[in-house]
Amino acid sequence: MGKEIARETWSSKLDFMLSCIGYAVGLGNIWRFPYLCYRNGGGAFLVPYVIMLLIAGLPSFFFELAIGQFASEGPITVWKVNPLAYGIGWGMVTISALVSVYYNVIIMYAIYYMFVSFVNLDGEVPWIDCDNPWNTPNCRKEPYPDFPSLDNTTKVDELLKMMDMSCVNKTVMSKYNVVPVANELYTLGYETLKNLTSCERDLKLPSDEYWSRFVLRLHESDGIDNINGISLKNVICLFFAWVLIFFCLMKGIKSSGKVVYFTATFPYVLLIVLLVRGLTLEGYKEGIKFYIIPEWERLKDPKVWSDAATQIFYSLGPAFGGLLTMSSFNNFKNNCWRDSVIVAFINCGTSVFGGFAIFSLLGYMAHVTNQDVADVADSGPGLAFVAYPEGIARLPVSSLWAFLFFFMIITLGLDSQMVMMETVISGITDLYPQLLRRKKALFTFICCMIGFALGIPMSTKGGILVLTLFDWYSGSYNLMVICFCELIAVCWIYGIRNFMKDIEMMLGPRNIVFWAYYLPMWCFITPGAILFIIIMSGVYYTPVYYVADEPFPSWAQGVGWILAVLPIVWVVLGAIVAIVRNGCSIRAAVTPRPDWGPRLKVNRTGKYYGDNYGYVPDDDEEIPKIYAVDDPIKVPENGSKPTDYADFHKL
Repeated sequence: MGKEIARETWSSKLDFMLSCIGYAVGLGNIWRFPYLCYRNGGGAFLVPYVIMLLIAGLPSFFFELAIGQFASEGPITVWKVNPLAYGIGWGMVTISALVSVYYNVIIMYAIYYMFVSFVNLDGEVPWIDCDNPWNTPNCRKEPYPDFPSLDNTTKVDELLKMMDMSCVNKTVMSKYNVVPVANELYTLGYETLKNLTSCERDLKLPSDEYWSRFVLRLHESDGIDNINGISLKNVICLFFAWVLIFFCLMKGIKSSGKVVYFTATFPYVLLIVLLVRGLTLEGYKEGIKFYIIPEWERLKDPKVWSDAATQIFYSLGPAFGGLLTMSSFNNFKNNCWRDSVIVAFINCGTSVFGGFAIFSLLGYMAHVTNQDVADVADSGPGLAFVAYPEGIARLPVSSLWAFLFFFMIITLGLDSQMVMMETVISGITDLYPQLLRRKKALFTFICCMIGFALGIPMSTKGGILVLTLFDWYSGSYNLMVICFCELIAVCWIYGIRNFMKDIEMMLGPRNIVFWAYYLPMWCFITPGAILFIIIMSGVYYTPVYYVADEPFPSWAQGVGWILAVLPIVWVVLGAIVAIVRNGCSIRAAVTPRPDWGPRLKVNRTGKYYGDNYGYVPDDDEEIPKIYAVDDPIKVPENGSKPTDYADFHKL
């Protein structure tokens, strides 16, 4: 067997920085943070958001960058630092794999909308009105009436247009003993009729019916119990999305590191363009006010703090393995602490800035439809594929603005998707470097096609329900548990003093202020914040649903919990296997492997110098493992033979 191919490294520091920014700044910054901000007290939400950034987000972010860069190992093999925690790496890879499957389906929808917008550049977007084959009588494009300015007769006329008349007739006869003719209804008056809430029609925006009845074709499914056949247009777009990911990753970070020069920066250009356009529209001030005016009393609500912590956690992306993977390709002496601070604050700044672009248009939409901003605001797919497209449809040259918006959604999603897939690919490749590094492109293609196959159920007519199930559970409690476990495995079991020495070996001496912040954070405060998130998530847990108040059936929730628990099962199994392999000795199972430390010989100094059996000590480049070399094993620099070590057979 020949020597293993050397591990990749970033071509430049900027490749790494842009990859981190692209990974951290994703769809959640645009379609989740603004909604959370207005729902949790507007500008007041920034207080818990920044605090949670400092006590949970930033420490976790730097922690993963540091350990990945120090060892130059992927999320699985890096746990030679503490073999008992080996399952943490598999848990990370599992979470990234599960999230990648549905995340690319979201990119698929954006690709479809972008194509549709492009082919309609000479006209208007197809969701501009209610005169299409997919529309129903409940579709409403007209602005809602400004009832306070109308007289009673007009109020009644407009109100009845928004109600089911058969229901009104029955209710009026049974409740008021009145024959439901026009004069009698006018006599009852607006104030009485508006209380017949059970008779209100379920009115839909044109963009809502386009999304649900044409793109998804959700009405043709029978719920998650029967998702029915596939949508061919969606499957083709999904295949295109995975082919796009393959070409971005086919040469590993050498190709993805160049793609991010565009995908990590262009969204900012589009955000600025959309913000400038939004600030020229009528009603934008109401949207901005709704977004930022603080409600300080909301800070007393623990749910607000829980939402802030959760958003910081999901946005920065610790425990997915992506940060660890990206930093593992760094130069050993790279200042990853500086990078962590820059990326974390760019990420948070983008969330706040993106909210202005979103709510300026939502303010315009509320203005032209005579609704409150709260009635048009939404989050997640509801914002990206219903609320914002509806606002765009009411602009001149709507197809151009739609094309730019969905192109931005694609570029935002691609960065995160590339890192998650690279986490899966590199994590497994590091286990079998002699085989898989030689055939990286082929292995990447196979992984992408597996992701495509697993995503097909989400491209069916009821596929959005499957996507919702994955989104609800696959990256939820398990992320918190994984992050908590990795902090305990390194800071408490491997030892915070050892970890501090490793960081200073890599970055140089740090001052007392540095350690006065990170040491208590890693050992106490950040794990405590994570436990707080887990507890609050349990307190406010609601069963998965797509339509409010219509939870999924029990069997589907059971499947969801399997997705949530699966990464945690890896942690438990990994610990059991490590203990058994070490003669049922927990002490031996938590002892770092002899090959733990810097990957390159030139960086193995201090306690790592010479006492690293399992490596050929005079190799100038990457230090290969014993079983990966052709030549006879050479004597380590400390004078001992490899076979003198009791644990040599475990390598």
